[in-house]
Amino acid sequence: MSVSSTGKTPKLRVALSMLTFVPGGMGGSETYARELATQLGTSPDVSATAFLPDSARGFGQGLPEVGVPGLRAGSSTADRLRTLARLTLRGRALRRSMASADLVHYPFTVPAPRPGRKQVFVQSLLDVQHLELPQMFSKSELAYRRYFYEGAARRADAVITISHFAKQRMVEMLGLEADRIHVAQLGVDTSKFIPNLGERENFVLYPARGWAHKNHAALIEAVGIARRSNPDLRLVLTGGSLDTLGELPEWVDRRGLVSEEELLSLYRTAGALVFPSLYEGFGLPPLEAMSSGCPVAVSNAGSLPEVVGDAAVLFDPRDVESIAAGIAESLSRGSELAVAGVEHVKKFTWERCRDAHVSAYAAAVRGRR
Repeated sequence: MSVSSTGKTPKLRVALSMLTFVPGGMGGSETYARELATQLGTSPDVSATAFLPDSARGFGQGLPEVGVPGLRAGSSTADRLRTLARLTLRGRALRRSMASADLVHYPFTVPAPRPGRKQVFVQSLLDVQHLELPQMFSKSELAYRRYFYEGAARRADAVITISHFAKQRMVEMLGLEADRIHVAQLGVDTSKFIPNLGERENFVLYPARGWAHKNHAALIEAVGIARRSNPDLRLVLTGGSLDTLGELPEWVDRRGLVSEEELLSLYRTAGALVFPSLYEGFGLPPLEAMSSGCPVAVSNAGSLPEVVGDAAVLFDPRDVESIAAGIAESLSRGSELAVAGVEHVKKFTWERCRDAHVSAYAAAVRGRR
């Protein structure tokens, strides 16, 4: 066993199994896993190694990695099942490569390959959206999540989630023991953002993939209402799968996937970020916007009130008049919200997220003794 820099406490050896990773197709969970891998490389208490598809090498930005060739994961349920079948066939060899680890952690939820019997098993379960909004999932996706998400959560030595809201719903809907669920709120690297507390342009921004629960249609209708008193107001949409939204009004700018540089520029110049999601296990874009001094208006659903605190306008995402009122309020209170947001976001750091993971690892190991 390796020894920490202090020479006193043995480092916990962690295998970070990310073999179901689909680059560019996993939304906020990809940001979470990347930042976690990067931060674990700086921990004095953990010696971590990332196990990844060979094509994703470099994901952990300095964390030791083991690449597995021949894995071509996809986003559909069928693609994921094919990947799991390949991992099952290689399971014995993969478990041997992870055998020196005290603990195996699955940031992307699905335990593939399964850990060795003597290894501690930690699962990240970011939300239980499929139980909250089952109508937005296919039968095959619901079955997949029941088996690989819920089943794994009941077997895991510890479950890590990203908000107190998500933890409470897992206790209520899955019957998990509260002391086995550990909250590690996500963070923001504020050094990437340059706050603009001055003049802003007359558009609202929504950076989100075109998934059903992101509620784009209601936002577009609400901006249409807001334009009655602010006729030059525009809406800028970024993110993948936006082609599913169909034909849009001429005042909607559908940009799709954009570079980090372009997104940072939009945060700096938007009149407000408006986030009407029906469900979030956490929700990073509102905090990223706050880091840029961008006023924020968000849905009152899911974890979002917990994340934004008193530094944003809240609205009912199922009521377009409420969304429209939230847009107008965030624009009118821009200077006040900008200052409040810049201060609020300081509470959320990736170092704190990392430390919460390390504490969860230690608790899981103690629970096995």
